[in-house]
Parts: sequence; C-alpha cells; structure tokens
Amino acid sequence: MDDDTLRLFRTQQLAVVHLVCLVVHYIIHRTRQNRNEISLPTRDMRLHRQRVRDEMLSSLSSSGKCREIIRMSETAFKILCQKLKNEGGLRPTRRMSVEEQVARFLHIVGNDLRNRFVSWFYRRSGSTTSRHFHRVLNAIISLEDQYLIQPNGDRVPKEIQEQRRFYPFFKDCIGAIDGTHVRVRVPSKDAPRYRGRKGYPTINVLAACTFDLKFTYVLSGWEGTASDSRIIKNALTRNDKLLIPEGKYYLVDAGLPHRSSLIAPYRGVRYHLKEYSSRGPQNSRELFNLRHASLRNAIERAFGVLKKRFPIIRSTTEPFYSCETQSEIFLACCILHNFLLDEDRDKELEEEVLQEVLNATQEEDTHAPREIDDRGEQIRSSIANEMWSDYSLYLNNESNV
Repeated sequence: MDDDTLRLFRTQQLAVVHLVCLVVHYIIHRTRQNRNEISLPTRDMRLHRQRVRDEMLSSLSSSGKCREIIRMSETAFKILCQKLKNEGGLRPTRRMSVEEQVARFLHIVGNDLRNRFVSWFYRRSGSTTSRHFHRVLNAIISLEDQYLIQPNGDRVPKEIQEQRRFYPFFKDCIGAIDGTHVRVRVPSKDAPRYRGRKGYPTINVLAACTFDLKFTYVLSGWEGTASDSRIIKNALTRNDKLLIPEGKYYLVDAGLPHRSSLIAPYRGVRYHLKEYSSRGPQNSRELFNLRHASLRNAIERAFGVLKKRFPIIRSTTEPFYSCETQSEIFLACCILHNFLLDEDRDKELEEEVLQEVLNATQEEDTHAPREIDDRGEQIRSSIANEMWSDYSLYLNNESNV
C-alpha cells in the first residue's frame, strides 16, 4: 500500500470515528432533553390525587357500596385494618395509610381487577400498587395460624349433634375434604404439567372445612394434573400436615382413598342430593350416601362462598399474577373467608350457594382406582346399618331422611 492510499484510508477512518461521535452526542443530547420535558407531579397535583383517594375511601361507607366494592361491611373493614396493623405487621407509609393499602387489595381480589386499572383508579403508579398488594398479602397470610385452626375432635360439631339424621351416626366426623382448581399463569414449558381437565393451566387446591363452612386446612400449589389422591397422601405426611385425631375422620368424595380417617361414599350407588329428589333411599347404602352427601356438601358450599366473594380465584381468564402468588392469594382469601364468617357473615350469599349445590349435576369418577382399608369399611358398614335400622322405624317421617 503506497503513501497516498494509506493517508486516504486513515482519513476515512477518522471520518467514521467523527460521525460516530456526532451520533452519540446527539443521542445523549436528546435523552437529556426528553428528561427535562418529563413533567413531574407538582405539589398541587399530589394534593389533588390525595383528595381523590380520600374521597373514594370516604365514599365506601357513605355510598352504601362497601360490601359491593371490597366484599365486606365498613365495620368488618375497620376491624380487619386494625388486626393487620396490630398482628400482621402492616404499617402506613409516608403517603399511604393502612386503610388505603387494604382497600386496594380487597378491591383487586373482590373484583378480579388488573393492576393497571387499580393504579389508575387510585392515582398510583403500577409499581406502588404491586408493592403494597404484596405487603397486604403477606400480612394476611401471617394470620394463618389464627384463622385456619384444625379441629382436635374434643366435641361433636353442633351441625351433627342437633340433627337426628346425623347423630349419633356421624359423631366422630370432624369435617369434609375436597379439592378445587384455580387458574394460573405459568411458562409455556411448564403448561402441560398444569393443564388438567379444565383445558388451561390450573393448580389443584386441597382443603378441609368444618360444617359451619370454616376452612381448617389448605394445601395450595399442586399442578392441575395431580390427582386428589396423590395430594391428600402428601397432605398427611408433610411437615405442615393435615391432622386427624385418633378415632376421628373426615368425609371425602369417591375419588379419594377410603380408610378409617377418610370416609368415602359407596361407589355405584346413588350419591348426589338431586338424585334423591324423586325417590327416597331404598337400602342402607343409599341412605348412607344420601346423608354423607348432605354433610359433605359443606366443603362445596365453602368453596362456593369463597369464590363468589373473591372472583380473582374463580376467573377462567389468565391471571395477572404468577403461579406462586396466585397460590398465596387463594390461601389469603381462605383466611379472609374465615374472618368474615366471624365478623360479617352473609347468610344470603350462603343460601344462594346452597341452592346452587343442591341443584348441581355432578359426575362420579367410577373408573379411577381407590385405596380401601378394612377398618374404614367396618366403620362405614356399621354407620350404614345403624342408620338403616333407625330409618326403618321412622320410615314415614321426612325429617328423618
């Protein structure tokens, strides 16, 4: 390469470097200019937004729509806020009260609202809305030991003791167990493990409840393809396990193991309450299944009330939150459900759900294998025979069914 060619090459290199420097300088200049053009909220704007939020919180009680918006009465809301402050460790921030944090959380779970809408509604940023949602979520979950209490079996449930058709036959029964599916959002590679019979990714949640519809145990997080039988085996052996006192049992559906601590209905025999509307029980097994269904539907009703109060766990659309957070949301909703049974029971909602359960048409999985132990069969047979003997003496008394 001669001298002239070399000088030309170096001149071109310098020109390219100069052009790159000009482009970089322009980008930096435009970036600084854009930052200067961003309008940060003025003091007046911040005060206006705060007035809007204060008015919204105030209108919860004055408008009479408190239960419609946050799924509980004003009195229950105040009690919950105080409890989360004193026992859940929830604290106000410089610009946000505990009441606003809790109201926004309840607004989201009680109406299945997206983060973007709630941020606009409360005049907050998306990051602020998300951050405080998780703070309230954690505060509620911290109350789990206070509200999800497993029965010790020291007394017969009044729902059994006060009903002649149940007592003394089910005197050792402490509750009912069932599973329910909740839609979740998972990465595409994990979707097959979570996509069960619903056709979309879900988690299969196992729960136990008493006959007054209070949840006593919740195991949330299993993928939707996991069977109820597999999940309950895990529930009985894990560290935070389902506790069943010696000599006591839960009522379960036909898809779960039948043993001394988990009493299932007879398979191949009429079971669901709707099936007995036109013709009463004809033998001891049918009578057992009828009364078993009448008691076990407590868990179906508990799930029904829970999902009507908190549509975020009932929705079939893909959720905004991760699978892990959606699982925690379900647990938090169960805690809130039990809290509201004490502080703000909604009898109309419970009656509405009861009618839906009574009129529901359900299919029994008669093909899935099921574990049966001899002691469980002895308990069920004994109950069925004693019931039938008693029922036969009062055959014309409808209240005895």
